Amino acid sequence: MKDIYQEDLIVIPDNVKVTFKARTVQVKGPRGVLTKAFQHVDVELQRFSKRKIKVVIWHGNRKHSACLGTITSHIKNMIVGVTKGFLYKMRLVYSHFPINVTISDDGLYCEIRNFLGEKRTRKVDMLEGVTIEHSKDVKDELILYGNDINNVSQSAASIQQSTLARNKDIRKFLDGIYVSQKVLYIFFISADTFRLTSRWMSKNKTKI
Repeated sequence: MKDIYQEDLIVIPDNVKVTFKARTVQVKGPRGVLTKAFQHVDVELQRFSKRKIKVVIWHGNRKHSACLGTITSHIKNMIVGVTKGFLYKMRLVYSHFPINVTISDDGLYCEIRNFLGEKRTRKVDMLEGVTIEHSKDVKDELILYGNDINNVSQSAASIQQSTLARNKDIRKFLDGIYVSQKVLYIFFISADTFRLTSRWMSKNKTKI
């Protein structure tokens, strides 16, 4: 069964400018510019009003109609990224061999050493627009932040995947680097004041 017409509405904040052409969406905000292409999905983008965009799907089956929410969520995440940003916290977990993480001066890559006592150095490059740094408040904690939630989350996943205990009982060997928290960056230039934001968001139960 196909639905003849389905639509979803996106509200644009006052400090954000959204333009689109040939299903390529560009979002400009206080924190920068994000661009994504949606040519692989058969959707129609319409300018409903100055501050509203309509995403439309015609004659969509079940899987095609499910793309409506996906495209809408992508654009909303882009709007949040250029206004507030995204921040991931990761914790270093080890029982005997302490994991050593060295971050480059520009925060574009990190090197992981002494994982399970191994001599091999693991180098993980951050994706475009993502910065990594050590937490100044908590020991053995990494902070990743950027505007694109896809790049921030994938960079965190690359770090976690690089520290997998292979050929061992994962119920016993729990060493690794794991994501511990996901929050909004909210215009912070450095992670020094992140603790205050995290406390405010927990109190107000704010979610991404």
